[in-house]
Amino acid sequence: MGSSSAGVPGSVIRTCVGCGRRAAKSDLLRVVAIDGEIVADPAARSPGRGAYLHLSLDCLERARRRRAIPRALRVTGSLADDRLVSYLAETQTAPGSPIRSAPVRSTGENR
Repeated sequence: MGSSSAGVPGSVIRTCVGCGRRAAKSDLLRVVAIDGEIVADPAARSPGRGAYLHLSLDCLERARRRRAIPRALRVTGSLADDRLVSYLAETQTAPGSPIRSAPVRSTGENR
């Protein structure tokens, strides 16, 4: 029973399924599976099992590679995540963080 490195004493701590770091529940986004799709639950009010994720496309990509969200939600089969990607893209502060495509390589200017 050590102290948590996540911040405020007495705050509820959850683990991001993408990066595995622990953080205050208020700093993470709850996601749930509804009708075969992973959707954001920012109010944390949807029924059923939830998983927590940082508001980062990087954490979502890590969770995808590890198949962590379906495992955390205890569902079998694949889940669509288009609505979650849209939600995260809207909340990103850094413009242009694509998750679907490979990194764009600049051709540079020939001088």
